[in-house]
Amino acid sequence: MDLRKLKTLIDLVSESNVSELEITEAEGKVRIVKGGGAVVQQAGSVAAPALAPAAAPVAAAASVAAPAPVAEVPAGHAVKSPMVGTFYRASSPGAKSFVEIGTQVKAGDTVCIIEAMKILNEIEADKGGTVTQILCENGQAVEYGQPLFIIE
Repeated sequence: MDLRKLKTLIDLVSESNVSELEITEAEGKVRIVKGGGAVVQQAGSVAAPALAPAAAPVAAAASVAAPAPVAEVPAGHAVKSPMVGTFYRASSPGAKSFVEIGTQVKAGDTVCIIEAMKILNEIEADKGGTVTQILCENGQAVEYGQPLFIIE
């Protein structure tokens, strides 16, 4: 994939509501993730030096975007994400959610799953109580330390 095409893809991702884009072609695979730390991964027969110039536009595009407002964490105990990954409320797409608002949980109960590097990690409540808020949407990317649930 040539640099012009890669720059166009980076610009499209940075200007849209798309947070992640992955394209596979005969000569390799490109994955662009938009966020605080923009990441460009390229695999295949394309030479590694081509990746270095492409990373600069991503960083520049990320710095031009307005910073996201910092959300306040509501009162109560926040169950926070122990890793970066994708948040899932249930064990599979058709399954019942682990917890809903109003669910009583004990310390050690599974409240969600975070997928990181194709591994599904069960996240447990670190405190007992009632789930009063669910702060993430199913399938949403989460950061390390991001509040997922509020337990009172």
